[in-house]
Formats: sequence, C-alpha cells, structure tokens
Amino acid sequence: MSAAFDIRACERADLDGVLAIYNEVIRHSTAVFSDIEVTLENRRAWLEAKAGAGHPVLVACDGAAVLGFATYGEFRTWPGYRYTVEHSVHVDARHRGRGIGSALVVRLLELAAQSGKHAMIAGIDAANSGSLRMHARLGFREAGILHEVAYKFGRWLDLKFLERLI
Repeated sequence: MSAAFDIRACERADLDGVLAIYNEVIRHSTAVFSDIEVTLENRRAWLEAKAGAGHPVLVACDGAAVLGFATYGEFRTWPGYRYTVEHSVHVDARHRGRGIGSALVVRLLELAAQSGKHAMIAGIDAANSGSLRMHARLGFREAGILHEVAYKFGRWLDLKFLERLI
C-alpha cells in the first residue's frame, strides 16, 4: 500500500467519498456521537455552510479516492471565543495508520494560524485511544472530561477535550 496521498480543499465531487467515510464512522465507531446516517444532500449543505463561514474542509486523496477529511468550525458562538476553533478529522477505516489523520490536522493547524486563530479544540470519545495518541503526538493536551454525556451502542460515553495553542 502506497503511503502517498495529497491534501487539498474539498470539492463537491469529493462528497460521495466524504459521505461514505462519515457514514461508516457513524455505523461502526464512537468517533461521532450519532447513530443517524447522513445523506449526500446533507453533506452538500454542510460543505456550503463551511464555505460560507470561511471554514476549511480538507480531503486527503489518492488519485480520485477520498481517504479522509477534516474541518474546523467555531468552538462557541460568543465573540470572546472567536480565536478558538474545534476540529473534526475522519479517515477511511481501510487507510488508518498511514499518517493521513495527522497530516490533515497539521494542515488544519496551519490554516487556523493563517486565519489568526489562537487555539484548537478536539472533542474525542475518551475510549478512542488511537485518536488520543495521534492528538498527543501533535501537541494537544488534555483539558477536561465530561462523563457519560452521550449514549451509543448501548453504553454511556465520556467526552474528552484536548486543546492546542497555535
């Protein structure tokens, strides 16, 4: 398996790949605290809303195949939080462990810095050791945990917040 992939801005043509990854994550993991799959129209509206807000949506690609995607958005809507963003990153299950998630987050950090942001937040299932390790390698540190705030797959889930100053 080649380790080569490109990172670029997401385009409408990428949304089928983004949709497949996101719905697989919903079906099989606790990386998203939802059990309701989304539609292509939902992803189109999501991409348009991100663009309208000036928030990046990135894809990692190998040719035309979308291997992963990442974005950030407002952490909170009050003006005092305008320099803080919260990000999301998801990688196709068949391509995890290749550095795709890390590369996407590194690029998001660069874009956030260029946009004058000061901090990036990650909200991660406290049992998601792979994501927690990846974020720690990228300089994120634990900022707190909210216990049993979500319910999926017949169990309560804890939400761990990590932060990184940019």
